[in-house]
Amino acid sequence: MHMNVAPHLLTEDRAEYERVLDDALNTARTRPDLDGAGDRLTLVQLRALTLNATTLVTSAAASEYEHYVKVREQHRAALGSRPSTADRPGPDGAGVVAVLTVMVPVLAGAAAVILLLTGAVLHALTPTVAFGATLLTAGLVFGTVAAAGLLCAAVGLLVTALRNGPAEVGEDVVEDELSRAREAWRLALLERGIVPFLHDVLAAAAPGPDTPDG
Repeated sequence: MHMNVAPHLLTEDRAEYERVLDDALNTARTRPDLDGAGDRLTLVQLRALTLNATTLVTSAAASEYEHYVKVREQHRAALGSRPSTADRPGPDGAGVVAVLTVMVPVLAGAAAVILLLTGAVLHALTPTVAFGATLLTAGLVFGTVAAAGLLCAAVGLLVTALRNGPAEVGEDVVEDELSRAREAWRLALLERGIVPFLHDVLAAAAPGPDTPDG
């Protein structure tokens, strides 16, 4: 049987509405306000009646649903604004730069150590030979390059952290707000929409005082 979908209830939320309804029906026998569920009317009958009254039932939680949809749209917009994989630098871009950023200080530092040690030894053994002093000078140059490379790497890490940190925090905040909005809608739908409707249906199906038993 075809069920009408409430105009203000988006099709993508129909399944969530039915899940809340099924949860209510599954626990109906434990709720005093739903006395008679499964006896006066079967759970299948109650489910069909509630689905046919979707417009009426969901209107009781219209404000919570409107807020939930608004937050969800903001969340999707935030995800859509993030750069896709195609927009990010590939291995030929950022990957090469990252490797060079790491390797340059390491290689320059190693070269500086070797040149300074060799130059110091030669200068000590043959102070009149200019080659030892040349090696010392070259070692100092490589040491400067290593220090500069380390500084650049540190700056790069700081920039990356500052760039990614706020975005990740912002996304977590929106995600939490989305979860809260969804649960608020589900609760309002259950307590102000589904349960009162089921209660009224069961009350209407209750036998009157003059109705004979059996």
